[in-house]
Amino acid sequence: MKQLLLQIFTWWNGQTIGTRFFTWRAGKAVGEDEFGNRYFRAGGTHLGERRWVVYNGVAEPSRIPAGWHSWIHHTSDVAPSEENFVAREWQKPHRANPTGTSEAYRPRGSTLSQSRRAKTTGDYQAWSPEG
Repeated sequence: MKQLLLQIFTWWNGQTIGTRFFTWRAGKAVGEDEFGNRYFRAGGTHLGERRWVVYNGVAEPSRIPAGWHSWIHHTSDVAPSEENFVAREWQKPHRANPTGTSEAYRPRGSTLSQSRRAKTTGDYQAWSPEG
């Protein structure tokens, strides 16, 4: 019952009822990535081919690897599952967006950083309304 309510009222926990129905009715499975995300296509309409992903868990677009990213954005016509996709030597392994997590980048002087910003050097005078 909980899963049904989540599908009806939330879009960020996997697929919604509408996406599930459309995937069942028109979707053709294309493949799956190393994170368990599943990719689908429905095509041949006057609008062109439609491509989408059903995320494994929370819907986080930064969890799409490079090869699948180019396919889903119509940069590549061939899905990584339909060819022997090999990442180039200069491509780093995929890493999800760490914003909002403990691995997020926190520059020196940030209120969330462990380091402290250097004190002012005396060339700064605070404004005072009296003077």
